[in-house]
Amino acid sequence: MATPVRTDRLSFLDQELKNLEEQGFVWKPRTLQSEQRARAIFDGREVVNLSSNNYLGLTNHPKMREAAKRAIDQYGAGAGAVRPIAGTMTLHKQLEEKLARFKGVEATLVFQSGFAANLGTIQALVTKGDAIYSEELNHGSIIDGCRLSGAEILKWPHRNVDALRQLCKESRQKYRRALLVTDAVFSMDGDIAPLKELADVAEEFDLIFMV
Repeated sequence: MATPVRTDRLSFLDQELKNLEEQGFVWKPRTLQSEQRARAIFDGREVVNLSSNNYLGLTNHPKMREAAKRAIDQYGAGAGAVRPIAGTMTLHKQLEEKLARFKGVEATLVFQSGFAANLGTIQALVTKGDAIYSEELNHGSIIDGCRLSGAEILKWPHRNVDALRQLCKESRQKYRRALLVTDAVFSMDGDIAPLKELADVAEEFDLIFMV
């Protein structure tokens, strides 16, 4: 009886990687070796850091550091589970209650990232048979959330409120529910959405407005 030859079914990945390297598409993450600050050390070099989300420098604020240390002493180094199962801690509830009071709303829900927030929220608001009026330069996580919702996606030109209003006139009546979604500050260009004008359009055409 012949002995079967063992094959590596993932060997094709080596060639795929080589092809990407030849085309200059291989990305290697830079290693942060200091605090996340304006001037940070990556891979042994001090550089001006224009890529982080630490806009206000809160990761290094003394009060934030002390609060984190106290939380570790009381609760440990992590939740140990996802929130829906056994990972919702007193800290989560306290934060959500404070945010609700600050916003003047019944309740809030904190997600671990903007990506998770966009995916979870958009799918909860609209689905198949509904419409999403999505700004053409929206963040990729908003776009992913729109696609996963199953709703019809209608894009409108960047910051063009007149074009959005015309699109709503032509299409709004076709759909049960409709969501208007936009970035507030656009991450690639740094410009700002005309939120007041967009809120007026949402009111005029009975759109859920998400920023």
